Amino acid sequence: METTFQALPSMAMPKHTDLVHLDQRPQRPINLKSPALEVMTDLRIIDPVSIGEDEILRHAHNLMISRGIRLLFVQDDESRLVGLITASDILGERPVQCMLEHGKRHSEVLVRDVMTPRSELEMLSLADVQHATVGHMVATLKQQGRQHALVAELDLNTGHYQLCGMFSSSHMARRLGMPLNFMRVPQALSEIQHALLHEG
Repeated sequence: METTFQALPSMAMPKHTDLVHLDQRPQRPINLKSPALEVMTDLRIIDPVSIGEDEILRHAHNLMISRGIRLLFVQDDESRLVGLITASDILGERPVQCMLEHGKRHSEVLVRDVMTPRSELEMLSLADVQHATVGHMVATLKQQGRQHALVAELDLNTGHYQLCGMFSSSHMARRLGMPLNFMRVPQALSEIQHALLHEG
């Protein structure tokens, strides 16, 4: 049976029309017993933001600021995942350590110098996450001492895993309305240098 569809009415765009901001999107209230998927960034819907491993840190930092995020996936010249870099990596002790060890200026430090390489990354199974609560995710990040957790799903056609989601402690904290401080990032350069000089 043929269905007739009617066109929707349109209107002129008012002068003061702006794009909706992420924090203005309606979201259901959550608590620690809510399903974990409620606070997962679904990479099957939202494109992950990536950067090349040979980019300088300033570019990575500017990209994070412009996108309002604290993590970038790092790719090589053939667009293969080689690691990830977080705001904590950029603002923490890793750049200073690289400068001291390799005699580089800050403007010469590259993303690959401070990123966490793929070989050191861990991930959660989507199958486990689907049965977990927000409280489980808070406990997981706290135990790992991390601000992010990656989620992967097994592709039955290829037999390979694909990253399909990500959890962020800052995002969960906003949704829960409570602080979730699992990692302490040294803020002052003197504090970072002190830590480097006195590390065992």
